[in-house]
Amino acid sequence: MAFAYTPGLRVADVADILKIRRLPLKGEVLAAVGDSIEADTVVARTELPGNVKMFNIANLLGVPPSDIPELLLKKEGEVISADEPLAQSKGLFGKYFKNTVKSPIDGVFESFNEITGQAVLREPPIPVEIDGYVKGKVTEVLSGEGVVVETHCTFVQGIFGIGGEVRGELKMVCSAPDQEITADKITPDCKDKIVIGGNYISHSVLKKAISTGVKAVVAGGFDDKDLKDLLGFDLGVAITGHEKLGITLILTEGFGKMTMAEGTFELLKLREGMVASVNGATQIRAGVMRPEIVVPLPADAVSDTTSSKQAGAMDIGSSIRCIRSPFFGMIGRVAALPPELQVVDSEAKVRVLEVEFHDGKRYTVPRANVELIEG
Repeated sequence: MAFAYTPGLRVADVADILKIRRLPLKGEVLAAVGDSIEADTVVARTELPGNVKMFNIANLLGVPPSDIPELLLKKEGEVISADEPLAQSKGLFGKYFKNTVKSPIDGVFESFNEITGQAVLREPPIPVEIDGYVKGKVTEVLSGEGVVVETHCTFVQGIFGIGGEVRGELKMVCSAPDQEITADKITPDCKDKIVIGGNYISHSVLKKAISTGVKAVVAGGFDDKDLKDLLGFDLGVAITGHEKLGITLILTEGFGKMTMAEGTFELLKLREGMVASVNGATQIRAGVMRPEIVVPLPADAVSDTTSSKQAGAMDIGSSIRCIRSPFFGMIGRVAALPPELQVVDSEAKVRVLEVEFHDGKRYTVPRANVELIEG
């Protein structure tokens, strides 16, 4: 049977996935190979250098920079406290009208420049810890950097997201994938939950979710014009995931009112009440990164379906989503994979496929215009 390879979103009821947990710079790894960890288990930690504060001692004392070394009360590299004297002038007759310069911060007296008169003070180091993110087992230790964690889970990728890593209990607020998340569905018991909706959430309802304390929202679509208002800037092609919005938003289908894929909706509904790890980080450019929902499962959980297909393998019957007009956002199944090149509207010769939509109608589209829904 014919098959092809294409980029796709993964929607798996049961899967084993690996998550790399890496420090921003080298530090101490706290977990070992074979350790079973929880999502909030700290697996590695380090310290980032503190912020630097420039401090012109010569100007403050009113003396030439070359005179400062003999007036310093602290040596380079010494620990200092806020309001602790750093330097003192000789004063009149070595006794009167002495000027004293005090440290504005706690930290370290790092260095002094005899040409400019500037002292460099560094604030205390900033501790950084990374947790496991998901419940699982450590399969590899990255020396001084972090660990690789394997988890047995339900795994769902979205098409776009904003906001970083959060964890919470899954809560369905819509009874069907074509329902909109309206304000009345965001109730006080949604606090600290990961809310799963249907085809759309508006900007105003998302703001209510933030004020209610919802950890994350998963919906089919969101208005792209509202995204700029939400972020306060035009996103462009930036990597998302670092936004400080008080919530993580994951879109499973795209922008606008777009019915969530039925398979995705039913799978998340099946996992309602379970704790999930969610990350909205998205990168569409090279090195594609998709937002995700990870629901750890018991070790003996097995899939309701079996498949020997390789990741990215598309064949007859595969679920696909069209990602370009005129069928943008529509979901169907591969009906045929003609091997020969065909001429499309742009007059280019490309590989195509036949897609059958839910209404039974078939259309021929370029393979580059679809993405696979792996599940």
